[in-house]
Amino acid sequence: MKLEWVTVGPFQENTYLLSDEASARAVLIDPGDEPARIRRMIRSVGAALEAIWLTHAHIDHIGAIAAIKRDWDVPVLLHPDDLPLYRRAAQQAAFYGLELEQPPDPDRELADKDQLAIGAQRFTVRHTPGHSPGHVVFVGDGVMIGGDLLFAGSIGRTDLPFSNPDAMETSLALVATFDPMSTVYPGHGPPTSIGAELATNPYLMGVSQTR
Repeated sequence: MKLEWVTVGPFQENTYLLSDEASARAVLIDPGDEPARIRRMIRSVGAALEAIWLTHAHIDHIGAIAAIKRDWDVPVLLHPDDLPLYRRAAQQAAFYGLELEQPPDPDRELADKDQLAIGAQRFTVRHTPGHSPGHVVFVGDGVMIGGDLLFAGSIGRTDLPFSNPDAMETSLALVATFDPMSTVYPGHGPPTSIGAELATNPYLMGVSQTR
């Protein structure tokens, strides 16, 4: 598996491209902004884009979907609990003084423990609400695409509309059971690992609270 990313937009969000070199297939995860840069990343890999996977529906993770789908009309996958956020994307962006082209509705629903494939590569969907109701992470062999659940030294906010601190605690407890050697690719900031966060992140060590 090959993984590349660009950091885009005013919220400095990480948009990921996962590709399977053997099959030349790829998926895009959380295309948040700056579609021209995302297009260049996709074309530079030279793989056929098969789908857009979303960890959640906050505007900084979905802002480039409409533009990308004009070039690659691929299915968008989202957990249904985040659909209310997704359908209000343009309205949410306006609240921050930003323009966002409302994306078309998702094509497929994600559910906990769904199995997704990129060529020979397999990923498991885990529902990890808290930052948003339908937040998910994608767990593969030695890797977790984590959205805004877990960052290096921190976690996603739980003071936003539809966030839930109690659900975040449950989701973090789940992630604490994952392979500590797994690399975490978060929605913001640098990669880390489950083991490093278990050892140093106060939210996983039980030192701080999520609320």
